Amino acid sequence: MTFLMNTKLSDSPSISEFFAGWNVGPGDLIVTNEYILAPKMGGAKLPCDVLYQEKYGVGEPTEDMINKMLKAAGEKEYERVIAIGGGAVIDIAKFFVFGSGLSVGEIFEQGAALPRKRKIVVVPTTCGTGSEVTMITIVNFESIGTKKGLAVPALFPDEAVLIPDMLSSLPYEVFAASSIDALIHAVESYISPKASAFSRAMGRDAIEKIVRGYKAMEPGKLPADMGDFLIASTMAGVAFGNAGVGAVHAMAYPIGSIYHVSHGKANFMMFKAVFDAYRQQGAKMDALEELLANVLACKPADVWATLFALIDQIMARPTLSTLGVDQAKCKEMAASVIKNQQRLLVNNPVPLTEEQIAQAYIACL
Repeated sequence: MTFLMNTKLSDSPSISEFFAGWNVGPGDLIVTNEYILAPKMGGAKLPCDVLYQEKYGVGEPTEDMINKMLKAAGEKEYERVIAIGGGAVIDIAKFFVFGSGLSVGEIFEQGAALPRKRKIVVVPTTCGTGSEVTMITIVNFESIGTKKGLAVPALFPDEAVLIPDMLSSLPYEVFAASSIDALIHAVESYISPKASAFSRAMGRDAIEKIVRGYKAMEPGKLPADMGDFLIASTMAGVAFGNAGVGAVHAMAYPIGSIYHVSHGKANFMMFKAVFDAYRQQGAKMDALEELLANVLACKPADVWATLFALIDQIMARPTLSTLGVDQAKCKEMAASVIKNQQRLLVNNPVPLTEEQIAQAYIACL
């Protein structure tokens, strides 16, 4: 058993106090979104260079977008990269730890052997990614119609700084999709064959915080206190960073890549169908079901119906057919998953064949 927690966790009352307390200055590069950072700055001047993701492309990180940003940073020898944003921004910022002069393709090919040249500090602004505590970055390779992940120790952030105030202006749909993503991180990692008592402890607390938060919410309105959701997201990140995620994520990647669906929403689309498939294949999930029964206050036999009814109150679950997906495309995506996502499929509690994956897609039409 191994359990890694390489990232220091801190908190701060506000972004301005973070800038002061962490001595952000000319040796730093901020990677962020202008619409996230500018409203929190109150017109104050940024103390260092900044790259705004939206100036180099839209949506989740693509190979082309990241290459443009790496080039824009030039040859300057920054000491730290500071990511302020959601999963997309954090995943992009991780590529900057290797210094200048490398492309995304070269980093994917050589990542494990490349020396780390910069520190990275992360301020998450959603409650779903968990990337602030993992050694994983995800890129949409549009040329092959799917996302792929790179996991190497150099990508561990040095520090994650939790600032609940940064989530106060989240659009409701972003909150819903990102928090569901965090829940899926915790649930998938809990039943992974790589799970340990330590990863499950993190996952258990994350599940309890998110589910209890959902039960206390008024649907359609942000929670009054985002702190627990932010902490739960980071805990789920530690859990899946150690134990991995499985077929939900693997099957969501082609959806996100081809149809430009946000990561959290794509995961939500596949969550129920994948766990239905696990149960049909006899996966042993007793410990997870007992945990869910306790927090949902229902019988273990009723946990899945109760859980999905609760989540459906938080966000309407889209169908694949609304994207224009048909049965032929389901089979094509299943083949892509088998070819490109073995890194994730090994974390399933039971194996799923290409046909079973195709049928799970079809169940979501």
